[in-house]
Amino acid sequence: MLLRRIGIGDNNDKGTSGNTGSASTPSSNSATPVQQEQKSASRFDRTAVVQDSKQDKITYELKGKVQERLVAELERRKISPTEERQVRTITDDIFQEVLLETQGVTLSRAEKSLLLDVILAEILGYGPLEILLRDETVSEVMINGPKSVYVERKGKLVKSEVKFKDDQHLMRIIERIVSPIGRRVDESSPMVDARLPDGSRVNIIIPPLSLIGPVVTIRKFSKKPLTIEDLVRYGSLTTRIADFLRAAVLSRMNIVVSGGTGSGKTTLLNVLSGFIPDDERIVTVENAAELQLRQDHVITLESKAANIEGKGEVTIRDLVINCLRMRPDRIVVGECRSGETLDMLQAMNTGHDGSLTTLHANSPKDALSRTETMCLMAGMDLPVRAIREQVASAVNMIVQQERLKDGTRKITSIAEVDGMEGDIIKLQEIFRFEQTGVDENGKIIGQLKPTGVQPRCVEKFEQHNIFLPPDTFGSASQLRAF
Repeated sequence: MLLRRIGIGDNNDKGTSGNTGSASTPSSNSATPVQQEQKSASRFDRTAVVQDSKQDKITYELKGKVQERLVAELERRKISPTEERQVRTITDDIFQEVLLETQGVTLSRAEKSLLLDVILAEILGYGPLEILLRDETVSEVMINGPKSVYVERKGKLVKSEVKFKDDQHLMRIIERIVSPIGRRVDESSPMVDARLPDGSRVNIIIPPLSLIGPVVTIRKFSKKPLTIEDLVRYGSLTTRIADFLRAAVLSRMNIVVSGGTGSGKTTLLNVLSGFIPDDERIVTVENAAELQLRQDHVITLESKAANIEGKGEVTIRDLVINCLRMRPDRIVVGECRSGETLDMLQAMNTGHDGSLTTLHANSPKDALSRTETMCLMAGMDLPVRAIREQVASAVNMIVQQERLKDGTRKITSIAEVDGMEGDIIKLQEIFRFEQTGVDENGKIIGQLKPTGVQPRCVEKFEQHNIFLPPDTFGSASQLRAF
């Protein structure tokens, strides 16, 4: 017998032992990716036992017939696929009819239920992707063409058993992702950033740019947004550091979160945004809306790609300029990538204290250099010193986030910006991650510790009636002036 996931493998899969579409029966001492998916996913995450390749082929044909009739019936009755209850009832009726008409196929009750769920996933959801999107242990999904799907679990990449029938099947799912948010992806526009209804970030690139077929990367967001307590529990930071960051946000310091791809910048930005008081008006600007702020007075702006005629594009920079006219108390930009960085700095320098943003950089020092470079991308012929003065005046603090070798994500540095010294921006590290070893499971052992420097921002904290414990920045013997 072959353990096979109906609706995910190839129609022509013969079920030989060397085929990637099959899996041998696992031992009791190890858990395969399939078992992990079975444990965590919901109704779409079940398996059916298929006796041989002939019956496997009949099963796929059966699924195709039901889907074809269902689409025709929905069009005839003018029922929207979003009417899930009606669609399920109609699908069940059609399914029973097709079973009676089909010769040579015998399915158990569990197999019938599974096949029905797979068909509904194709009609109402994202097809084979449903199993991964509903699996809470999966943090990222990487589709490298229809036959190769990887997932990230606990910071590690694992190959999934999920597959698509062919490029056309995958493209139909892609179209279902981008259409509801007004985006498009085709040969004339083969790259797109999108999002799922739950806020998960999606990047898509298709041929001719991709030579292996459509490539989709989905960064899933937790249904329940992480809190600062969660980050402390996961070891990303300590309670003292959490109190320090809370004080920084409440005292309206301008904070930049920097880090590499997948390091957790957006998650940390979301957590920091949670410290903003409820009585303030917050405007968020993002390329694809993914921040999950809990305050009531939040205005979410999202950039817009050009239409098929090449018109109507609204960039992040356009939105940052516009949000200055919206009377914001705080501006939160999901990520600064180019010329909008200059407008963000100007906003920070013109009364919009307490603004937050992220950017890609390997260290706080690199973040300053990247900020200069992105300001130059605005197309304005500004001298470097003028840009540095803007940066030194606008940015108060840089928080460095990293994904370590063991897959964990931690804050590795917090640095304070304190004006200019000649032509150089003064940067002083307040906290630094110190690795002390690696345990038997390969997990990095270490902690974010104070460097012994008393930052100048403490004065601003005290102006807002926020007082941190004296040993937050080190013992009395360690403390030294900035």
